[in-house]
Amino acid sequence: EFQEILRAAFAETQMSSRPTAPPDPPFSADIHVETKVPRERLDPILEHITSPPEGFVVHPKLTRLLEHRKKALDEGVDWATAEALAFGTLAQEGIDVRLAGEDSTRGTFSHRHAAMVDYETGARWMPLAELSGEGYGKVAIWDSLLSEFAAVGFEYGYSIAAPSSLVIWEAQFGDFANGAQVIIDEFIASGEARWGQPSGLVLLLPHGHDGQGPDHSSGRLERFLQLCAEGNLRVTVPSTTGQYFHLLRRQALAPVKKPLVIFTPKTPLRTRASFSSAEVFTDGRFEPVLPDPQMTEGARRVILCAGKVYHDLVDRRAELGIDDVAIIRVAQLYPVATDQLAAAVAAHPGAELIWCQEEPENQGAYRFIGPELAKIVGRMPEYAGRKASASTATGLTKVHLAEQAELIDAALGVQHEGQA
Repeated sequence: EFQEILRAAFAETQMSSRPTAPPDPPFSADIHVETKVPRERLDPILEHITSPPEGFVVHPKLTRLLEHRKKALDEGVDWATAEALAFGTLAQEGIDVRLAGEDSTRGTFSHRHAAMVDYETGARWMPLAELSGEGYGKVAIWDSLLSEFAAVGFEYGYSIAAPSSLVIWEAQFGDFANGAQVIIDEFIASGEARWGQPSGLVLLLPHGHDGQGPDHSSGRLERFLQLCAEGNLRVTVPSTTGQYFHLLRRQALAPVKKPLVIFTPKTPLRTRASFSSAEVFTDGRFEPVLPDPQMTEGARRVILCAGKVYHDLVDRRAELGIDDVAIIRVAQLYPVATDQLAAAVAAHPGAELIWCQEEPENQGAYRFIGPELAKIVGRMPEYAGRKASASTATGLTKVHLAEQAELIDAALGVQHEGQA
């Protein structure tokens, strides 16, 4: 009986004619959609997600979190709040949002708290799910089963069945995406090239060398970049909350659907230097390349990097009082933002060019972005990072910290203590 159902369904697809759709606009590094949101739309969302129902007893440890979140637009927006504002504003615009992952409701790093439990009664409160108004979309955040293969496959299918929704799968740690490698290779990266099947699925992969060991450091950035060709994926590493907000909204509103891979932070979730002001949300956009705001031209040395390592470089540069090194962030690794990269480097004619990354040399972005930079600016950047390694990271905190300090100083061009 089941075989007959399958045969009938297949026959139906063979008989039906595919609707003629207008050709997709060209796929480029820069997607021109409006993602900024006026303050008068952000304030009600923030008020809603920080105001528990009457009589709801918040866990004592979360009371302070709600207090900080309530003031975020005035004092700096953290990652979880930026995400909630992105989801909430999309819901206002009639777009459904779905986020699933092994620990997505609370957030692996105890940062999201999309659902709270009454400390006395056990009742659940999910503020984003309760956003309502005429024409509003629905926000659903789920904890999924502990099978990346099954969960990612399901969310890929969901993104196809609901193409106008923002559908997201989040790994508990970015490394865990390897459990879904078959889905990534066979469907997410190549589905459109094989079958003309577009998908707007988003993968959130917590990534960064924080001394947590080999199983909790790398989302395997290099593997996704190796899969990139013919405009099949969008691969990004945002370093601020404003960039993350605009990236999520851009993905939902973009006219051309492509899978988006976001390498999200871990320790920067609580690093105030990565928090954006309200003006970034109301007047900004996602920038594939971010020139150095402190050194706009004439640097002796230019460091290009992506993600968390940027903040380490900025802190160390300030500590050493260096005033002739520019640090440029490459927030979108694919499609390569050729024009923006060329302009950012051209502002520093004759400067030494360095690519700095935390990952070992055979991992991370260097072996992908190095040749791309050579085509854009006419020379390969020098490498500053960990040496090639079979493992993604060491399991020893002392070794990790020593490696991190050495690669930061190498990028800045200073003699590191202990080096010959």
